[in-house]
Amino acid sequence: MTALAAVAPARLPTRPTLAVLRAAADIVHRHMAPTAQRAWPQLSAALGAEVWVKHENQTPLGAFKVRGGLVYFERLLRREPQLAGVIGATRGNHGQSVAYAAGRAGLPCVIVVPHGNSREKNAAMRALGAELIEHGEDFQEAREHAGALAQERRLHLVPSFHDDLVLGVASYALELFDATGTLDRVYVPIGLGSGICGVIAVRDALGLSSEIVGVVASGAPAYARSLAAGRCVPHAVTTVLADGMACRVPEPAAFDIIRAGASRIVEVGDDEIAAAMRLAFETTHTVVEGAGAAALAAAWREREVLAGRRIGLIFSGGNIDRALYAAVLAETP
Repeated sequence: MTALAAVAPARLPTRPTLAVLRAAADIVHRHMAPTAQRAWPQLSAALGAEVWVKHENQTPLGAFKVRGGLVYFERLLRREPQLAGVIGATRGNHGQSVAYAAGRAGLPCVIVVPHGNSREKNAAMRALGAELIEHGEDFQEAREHAGALAQERRLHLVPSFHDDLVLGVASYALELFDATGTLDRVYVPIGLGSGICGVIAVRDALGLSSEIVGVVASGAPAYARSLAAGRCVPHAVTTVLADGMACRVPEPAAFDIIRAGASRIVEVGDDEIAAAMRLAFETTHTVVEGAGAAALAAAWREREVLAGRRIGLIFSGGNIDRALYAAVLAETP
């Protein structure tokens, strides 16, 4: 299960300024309050370190993605005030963000998801007013279909990775670092990459020395394999628990930022993710989905070297189907 791909830490050649990041955070905070960052005593004791959890599982949509949608849509409508409607592709949390922001802007919204997507995430997107279309066997096929439908229906295609999305989600990193100062290490789950890119941008803008460690599922290792190869390498997805990290084809722009700003990427298996979900519930009494627990899974793997250090864990979301979560807690197949 162990797979580490190491690169030398580096600063980004171009990066948003602190003023730009704080302006984006102001947009986010007009719509939602900052989420908590807490040092849970039991969790810190379990890992033998001072552990700060960033609770993005407690945003208004239960995931960090809501932040990116708010900034993206505000800037989009400044450029295109007569927009007819939008479309996007998702495994769930990005789609909720798009549907939420589109609804607040009064825009029709279409979301494409792969077959077999989370039933409860689908229900949430419909409740937010989205027209939901199921297509393809994975996120990449849904993404490609959304692109075709955008042209056919003359809708604006909301990308899954974009500078404005990164600026929005970076607001959680600002909240975290403003509250805690320099952390020795921050573990961040990677789906398509907006979250970790936002953390890197804030770390650099604040001039901090924190090590940023990316985390992927061993059943969705495209970014880890790409980092090892020095170029974007697609890889099949088999993870069951970490649908929020089920990326088959890396985003080149995200990969460049991760390669420059993250120290390495850790792969964790579904069994490790399940154990981390249980540990999160036992020590923080909050619900964390598979992708959201990946950072804890990686830290637990590396706990022997964390003694006495200050670390951050990004609980990126808590949106998981009830039956699946019950099975994880009960430790049933």
